[in-house]
Amino acid sequence: MSIGIRLQDAQGQTLAQRADTAKSLGCGCVHLALNKVMGSEYTDPTLLTPGLAAYIRKQIAPMDLAALGCFLNLAHPYGSTAQEIQNKYIAHLRFARWAGAPLVVTETGNPNTDYHYDPVASHSEEALDVFIHRLAPVVKAAEKLGMVIAIKPVWRHIVYDGQRARRVLDAIDSPNLQVALDPVNLLAKENMDRKDQVMDEALDLLMPDIAMLHIKDYLVEGVPRAVAAGEGLMDFRHIFERLAPKKPFIHIALENTTAENAARALQHVRAQWQEAGGQQVDA
Repeated sequence: MSIGIRLQDAQGQTLAQRADTAKSLGCGCVHLALNKVMGSEYTDPTLLTPGLAAYIRKQIAPMDLAALGCFLNLAHPYGSTAQEIQNKYIAHLRFARWAGAPLVVTETGNPNTDYHYDPVASHSEEALDVFIHRLAPVVKAAEKLGMVIAIKPVWRHIVYDGQRARRVLDAIDSPNLQVALDPVNLLAKENMDRKDQVMDEALDLLMPDIAMLHIKDYLVEGVPRAVAAGEGLMDFRHIFERLAPKKPFIHIALENTTAENAARALQHVRAQWQEAGGQQVDA
């Protein structure tokens, strides 16, 4: 595997500074959400030019740009806003191709204007139908561009488990739609008593379509709380034993790292991957 971090978690103020931090940690890849690293205005398609893509490639090299993150709400209830959001996703797909990123990664939103989790509405069939309807034209654009969009299941969003993600993949039925899996994002107070089953089910259902891993850890303080890898309760080895033979060169981006724990988290995940039989392929 090739392991790295989200650039938004890397120390520094500018893209160049954050990229230098990632290189100093020995990262082989990075995940970049433009609006979280370069400013909120960078969801605007007008700013996403080939020149900007070339600048990003130069700053990140020799690391891989594993994915471009675009975390907007495709399930927004207002049609005009939803259309604008779809256009931003399509612009990100085009830009990702220029920048050399194989994926655009997205979460799956909530059926309201401020992206908040509603335990009833967010997990409803109606919300899932809206999300699939809104995602479909974005995937069509990905097909035309020769790109892939990867959905990221999160308990507090519309696509909250392996079964729900499988339904989206089957409904859209495109090789240009895949999954970015973050196992901890599948966990919640409601399913902690069967956490191993939840994760195994996701791997069973989604393995052929997993394009990238996002990895963090968790502690339980009433509800699961995300922390950096190696600082919580996560059994990485079990997951890696299943993934390493099937996805030996997969990109892994760590989440929830800080300047204080990033090196330790990277070392922990590398060790867990190797103990599970996987090989590290980056420096």
